[in-house]
Amino acid sequence: MEKEKDQKFKELKEYISSFKSKEHSNSYLIAVLHKAQELFGYISQDVMNEVSVAMNIPTAHIWGVATFYHYFNLSPKGKHTVSVCMGTACYVKGADKIIEAIKEDLQISIGETSSDGLFTLQEARCLGACGLAPVVMIDDKIYGNLTAQKAIEILRKYKNQ
Repeated sequence: MEKEKDQKFKELKEYISSFKSKEHSNSYLIAVLHKAQELFGYISQDVMNEVSVAMNIPTAHIWGVATFYHYFNLSPKGKHTVSVCMGTACYVKGADKIIEAIKEDLQISIGETSSDGLFTLQEARCLGACGLAPVVMIDDKIYGNLTAQKAIEILRKYKNQ
């Protein structure tokens, strides 16, 4: 495991080196963070420290960029991403009850990962399936016309796979 991590850090440093001839290291920080997340699955403090040293950018600045952009994950994601649509149509039809039921069932809050590492819960503003409201997306599959109970039953199927 440690050897694999070392290999990922080596690959990240090589990626950063590909930009060395260019000025203004801040201008490619986001590309580097995308690469880091691709390699590690999320951007840990260790990764930020490595990027800081390799790019000569304060870790505080890297933290600021990583926390500003919603795309970057600062903790490991679960095997499955559960996105509950909180758009108007879904909310009116009970999405708030669905998200509360999922939070209770998985014992997590929005943005957290279940203790078994299976699920990461997040809110979505709109999943574009308003006619099926309320909807939940698990990874890239949409489930519509849900109730809290139906949503929990779907999660149990994923748990049992």
